[in-house]
Amino acid sequence: QVQVVESGGGSVQAGGSLRLSCAASGRIFSVNAMGWYRQAPGKARELVADITSGGTTNYADAVKGRFTIFRDNAKNTGYLQMNSLKPEDTAVYYCNADVISYTGFLRAYWGQGTQVTVSL
Repeated sequence: QVQVVESGGGSVQAGGSLRLSCAASGRIFSVNAMGWYRQAPGKARELVADITSGGTTNYADAVKGRFTIFRDNAKNTGYLQMNSLKPEDTAVYYCNADVISYTGFLRAYWGQGTQVTVSL
């Protein structure tokens, strides 16, 4: 069994910061790419940022220069540091982790989501 659990969401005023965490646990051999996605009401889920096991990062244009994705491979945990938050960043944020099991299978797991609300 593998679990992916996000934490760190909340409410903040525009210009503020939040750090999200994503912890993968269970029967994990290794974690490949990890990514953060978000879904605002009435909109499709979109990629915010992702990071490979080697540390290569990719960001959506809307968050470049404001958000930073990083990870601790020893803890199978990923993070999203969000600075200079804007009201349009309001969404449910989901973590996705590509997990390799001890049997060698690769599967993507999603967390349950964490709400981020940014007010003026």
